[in-house]
Amino acid sequence: MFRTLYWDGDAVVMLDQRLLPHEEKYNRYEKFEDVAQAITDLVVRGAPAIGVAAGMGIALGVAKLPESADLASEFEKICERMAKARPTAVNLFWAIDRMRKLFEANNQRSISELKGILIEEAVRMHDEDIASCKAIGRFGGPLMPDEGIVLTHCNAGALATAGYGTALGVIRGAIELGKRIHVYSDETRPFNQGARLTTWELMKDGIGVTHICDNMAGYYMQQGKIEAVVVGSDRIAANGDVANKIGTFSVAVLAKEHGIPFYVAAPLSTVDFNCPDGSKIPIEERSGDESAYIGGIRITPEGVPSAYPAFDVTPARLVTAIITDKGVAEPPYLESLLKQRDG
Repeated sequence: MFRTLYWDGDAVVMLDQRLLPHEEKYNRYEKFEDVAQAITDLVVRGAPAIGVAAGMGIALGVAKLPESADLASEFEKICERMAKARPTAVNLFWAIDRMRKLFEANNQRSISELKGILIEEAVRMHDEDIASCKAIGRFGGPLMPDEGIVLTHCNAGALATAGYGTALGVIRGAIELGKRIHVYSDETRPFNQGARLTTWELMKDGIGVTHICDNMAGYYMQQGKIEAVVVGSDRIAANGDVANKIGTFSVAVLAKEHGIPFYVAAPLSTVDFNCPDGSKIPIEERSGDESAYIGGIRITPEGVPSAYPAFDVTPARLVTAIITDKGVAEPPYLESLLKQRDG
């Protein structure tokens, strides 16, 4: 089984997802600035994986500081740089906040002690994320059909987490229950996470998968082929509005029209209880060049502008249930998610 990212002594190692499915290459990062840039450049992506990478990046930054460093000042610079990596994935800020609280609780210790404490926490975040995803799989597996086709959009699998996955964790949980699931994977233009990553990951696990173009989902729903939809999320508002990869909202509307359950799978850390609804979620606008090119070849005429909002927001009213590592939340989400947090 591949590893998405891991701590390796004095560096952070990541599987370069930009090169999949054609090349499996692991990059070694020895500077926190390079970890932050790798997050921005989509070497690693998916909210839980971004959170773990940020935690490791902060630990790495502190570990490289000299004994004479102004620790508090340098720590804040490291956190500020990490926060700029990507704006939508709330797990990034959750990880920064977790590391900041740990730092503040231990900043009277020697710098060598603090370095060890932060590294241990980053590794703990990695291990906790895998356990969290497996819990999502246990809660979500029973919701999947006993047999049939389940549609997913983008990649919310082991590649988007420290391991196992959220949406694909639900698929794996269903398979472990003996259910006969086949996955339809939307290609997810323009970065093609569904075509490149989800198909590669499921093929690695021996789980049946078919790649379809983004504009085919409605056709297959209309034909009665799809039994359920399960996706991940980069940020969930307190009311249950869900930010996920661009195109998710369209899939949710189609599922609602055809009476197909639409599930969202994410750890509770993806819920931003300080964000009242989806209108307050910042949407990352990436370079339009990323949508104007495929494999380095321009597909639009020179001079025609291209746009690339990386995420969209699916209103809570279109979401059948939100599967977290604490259980299955059902509408009204403001109540059920708070109950999970406080319970």
